[in-house]
Amino acid sequence: MPIERPEQPVFRFAPSPNGRLHLGHALSAIVNHDMAAAMGGRFLVRIEDIDRTRCRPEFERAIFEDLTWLGLAWEEPIRRQSDHLDLYAAALERLKEMGLVYPSVMSRGEIKAMVAAAEVTGEPWPRDPDGSPLYPGRERELSQAAQAELSATGGAHAWRIDVAKAVARVGESLTWRETGAGPSGESELIAADPTVWGDVTLSRSDAPSSYHLSVVIDDALQGVTHVVRGRDLYHATSIHRLLQRLLDLPEPVYHHHRLVLGPDGRKLSKSNGDTGIAALRAAGHEPADIRAMLLCPEESKIPENARR
Repeated sequence: MPIERPEQPVFRFAPSPNGRLHLGHALSAIVNHDMAAAMGGRFLVRIEDIDRTRCRPEFERAIFEDLTWLGLAWEEPIRRQSDHLDLYAAALERLKEMGLVYPSVMSRGEIKAMVAAAEVTGEPWPRDPDGSPLYPGRERELSQAAQAELSATGGAHAWRIDVAKAVARVGESLTWRETGAGPSGESELIAADPTVWGDVTLSRSDAPSSYHLSVVIDDALQGVTHVVRGRDLYHATSIHRLLQRLLDLPEPVYHHHRLVLGPDGRKLSKSNGDTGIAALRAAGHEPADIRAMLLCPEESKIPENARR
């Protein structure tokens, strides 16, 4: 059954508890919070903790501590992805029933070797927007019986979406409504192209769901109407729109804000201790200082096309 879109705007900040929050996280959290307040909407915090090898309780506690210090308030209860693995598994089963996913067993080393061998001929291997080589899709053409046998062996494998078949099933062009600025300054209706990502992973034997699958399920079930996040996820929206269409999920409005970069010009990571919220607090900064650093009052203004 399709999920109805709520009338009240709903925003969310969804960090992973695998490290301390930094200025980039602060920008995203504050912009989400302030846009929700300006539109009379709701602000949610979601914990994306599927990766149990890296996510730790102390980092989750630190997230709430940092957000509280920043002066942000959110609704309870908190949604944790680790509490909803059955929902992601059910969505994957739906895609299996449609014949749109297949098990893949190639290791990273095997993929690297195949790509290197192919590029010896002088032809560049296609790569996704993040620069990673597209999966060769060796298992894609196996019969359903052979694919079932492959996944039943119990060995390490992933479930990948056959993106070409999925796009063909959708049967019409995909777009999303963008109220922020993309890498080239686009705004309004953006054409989505999921094929640039190749056959992305939706689940692995050691991880029950990928970011792509879980995020669209969570956003739909939480009634998120406005997805506000960093520009590094701009191109991933193409895959998210494909999954939303396949699973009959509502389409949110997207707003991709600028990234906070380090001295080397790269996106901040959780290893950047000097830009961590806790470190800045310990150095004597106040929440107002963080807002001033990030120019949040200007970036939290509501674009007119987001109100419609």
